[in-house]
Amino acid sequence: MASVDFAPPRWLRGPHLQTILGTSPLRRHLGEKRLAACHARTTPHIIDAGDGVRLSGLHDEPASGESKGLALLLHGWEGSVDSSYMRLTAAELLARGWSTFRLNFRDHGDSHHLNEQIFHSNRIDEVVRAAVQVSKRFPASRMVAAGYSLGGNFTLRLALRASAAGLRLERVASVCPVLDPAKTMRVMDHGIGLYRRYFERKWRASLVRKRELFPHLLHLDDRTLAQRLGPLTQWLVERHTDFGTIENYFDGYTLAGHRLASLDVPAEILTAADDPVIPVDDFEALRLAPATRLTITPYGGHCGFVRNARLDGFAEHWVADVLDRPAGA
Repeated sequence: MASVDFAPPRWLRGPHLQTILGTSPLRRHLGEKRLAACHARTTPHIIDAGDGVRLSGLHDEPASGESKGLALLLHGWEGSVDSSYMRLTAAELLARGWSTFRLNFRDHGDSHHLNEQIFHSNRIDEVVRAAVQVSKRFPASRMVAAGYSLGGNFTLRLALRASAAGLRLERVASVCPVLDPAKTMRVMDHGIGLYRRYFERKWRASLVRKRELFPHLLHLDDRTLAQRLGPLTQWLVERHTDFGTIENYFDGYTLAGHRLASLDVPAEILTAADDPVIPVDDFEALRLAPATRLTITPYGGHCGFVRNARLDGFAEHWVADVLDRPAGA
């Protein structure tokens, strides 16, 4: 296990404060400001992810000079390419001479219209195919990837499948990845309610938008939509996926236990011992591959890692440090 220098002042060490500040409007504004200061050339793209699936994303190129390589960035559940951590991480990498591609999962950002069927967390195959297409559209001598929360889970699963897909990933970085989704759901359902209500509000708005676009496919009435996070997830899994049960669904994207032991792409994982959403014992029980390194900080909350009153972040610097290492290091 690696150690890092992340020591916020005492008043900033609370896990809930860290988590809330991490995705606050102030951090979003900071992300906009720092990305704009890079003067990057940013262009929108629609990526053919196979089987008729289309995913959207943004390609960022450094303002001058050749880029070192391409970094694929994946957001968390109900985030988007414009989330604060996505912009801040892109800005850090651009400043170091990398190009980035920020990919939206289906039904995230302004992409609900692109596909009829709803998003769920086992749609890894389309993300793998999209990554392959991104690598072909923007060829680079080096390709890396990083993700946050559910995007961190997708990043690690992408790395597990990269070789079979013909995707040459040099290394990946994952911040607070979801490891055991069943346990994470229980924590949110039985915790203080703050995070459950946050995700319920954002997910309901997303599903309402999807229902308006495809009313003949998503038969979701307001009473069903008003259910809590757990029952609503189960309802959608049973009616809009082929998994049959919610247990099968969660098992499809868990990374707990030995699931990462066969990972052959160098990987680094960052999490916080006080994460209020993903229990730290999930990480302590992992069986990791030799080329995987785990870092657990005492503080940071869930994808917070806020350093100071200026809301400077540690995680985006950590991701850039990991991905910017010389090839083979």
